[in-house]
Amino acid sequence: MFELSLMVPEDRVEAVSDALDALDALSISVEDADAQTDAEQALFGEPGMPPPKDGWQRSRVVALFPTEATATEAQHLLAVQDFFGGCAVLGIAQVAEQDWVRLTQSQFAPVDITPDFWIVPTWHELPAQAARSIRLDPGLAFGTGTHPTTRMCLRWIARQNAASLGRVLDYGCGSGILAIGAAKFGATDIDAVDIDPAAVESTAQNAQANGVQLKAGLPDKAKGEYQTVLANILATPLRVLAPLLCGHVAPGGNLVLAGILERQADELKEAYAPWLALEVADAEDGWILMTARR
Repeated sequence: MFELSLMVPEDRVEAVSDALDALDALSISVEDADAQTDAEQALFGEPGMPPPKDGWQRSRVVALFPTEATATEAQHLLAVQDFFGGCAVLGIAQVAEQDWVRLTQSQFAPVDITPDFWIVPTWHELPAQAARSIRLDPGLAFGTGTHPTTRMCLRWIARQNAASLGRVLDYGCGSGILAIGAAKFGATDIDAVDIDPAAVESTAQNAQANGVQLKAGLPDKAKGEYQTVLANILATPLRVLAPLLCGHVAPGGNLVLAGILERQADELKEAYAPWLALEVADAEDGWILMTARR
């Protein structure tokens, strides 16, 4: 395979990407040409914020083609288009053949949540010290145990017992890792919900692979009150969801929130103050876990 690399101004990224797609590129990626420099830009797409731009002021667009001839032909066809003004060809290079499955798998190793509780990809052997484990394949849904927010939620779960967990709601379940973690620590009545049908399917498959029982579905499947409500999302949707999530917490129950940066603690406390008093319960790498008891 061969990759065609282009330097593209922000206002031409969409047109160039569409043209590459029409030219049957196998894949197209866009990255900040100034990454790792003082000119690097952050493009945000968090709910409640302006939508991210199509590209950076100086975007590096890389298209993959099956042969050098098709990459060269694409280069020549692009060069004569009006919208290609201000763009530049960086070159065509052969991409070395690799075992992409093995390469991807090598990026995921077992993750220790506590000394005896581990998240272990299915292709790894269980560590000897893993008294409890979640077997998980990284896939389309968020939640592999490698992110600080997931680890903090699982650490909180690991400190509980079946009685204190009670009925559990995992809101925004992603891969279902938190719901599965709750089941591993004794919870038996668990609802895991997400707005993404792919996440619901992933959760059901992961639960089956781990031999635990839970009910996965869309958010309207969350009914009534729960002893434990878990939500590992992002700060902005957590603010919007404050009345809904608090309404699901039973008397004496716990609300556990993650996906929050340290600097966002006060705004989350303010958003939840009419219902519950949030406090910071854990912190890791700039992220925090916030909890409250009704």
